[in-house]
Amino acid sequence: MKSEAHWETVYQTKQPTEVSWYRPHLELSLQLIEEAAPNRDARVIDVGGGESTLVDDLLAHGYQKPSVLDISSTALSVARERLGSKSADVDWLCRDVTTFPFVQHEYDVWHDRAVFHFLTDANERARYVRQVANAVRPGGHVIVATFGPDGPTRCSGLEVVRYDPDALHDEFGARFELVKHLTEIHQTPAGSIQQFTYCYCVSSSGPE
Repeated sequence: MKSEAHWETVYQTKQPTEVSWYRPHLELSLQLIEEAAPNRDARVIDVGGGESTLVDDLLAHGYQKPSVLDISSTALSVARERLGSKSADVDWLCRDVTTFPFVQHEYDVWHDRAVFHFLTDANERARYVRQVANAVRPGGHVIVATFGPDGPTRCSGLEVVRYDPDALHDEFGARFELVKHLTEIHQTPAGSIQQFTYCYCVSSSGPE
């Protein structure tokens, strides 16, 4: 994944509604989070959440103190300003997900839409999976969405890795039990079509 400087440039030069992954609401993500954690006291983190409105919808649906992590301080500032006083109800984390010092087993739900596919290096992906295994409690839920097999090969000037459900689940290993997978057809603000693969897993307490 490219540096903080790359993503700061992206968010400083494009409006929130201009980035290709923008949706007014992440309906499928919210549906899966509600399925995974009907208890609104559940600890939920949106990785790469940036300017996304998912955090707005989590708060509107009663989730208490959701976390949003993003490498770009500009993206997080946009979301904080949009939420106004409600931003105090969010735990804002600005750092690369592969190096952030997560508290062990802090989260009930880990959500990532459109970060993991930027990890083109196998070592980066392994670090990411170790972070998930550390941060999500045993029995917790992991929801990761990437470009599907028919999705784009590049995004925001970067190469990406495309996944079918089996390939995406294989990256996480046996300790993550696949509950289900879904395909989303996303229309970008520019009108093009992108295929996303969603995998929804449960973290076990066994060895990787």
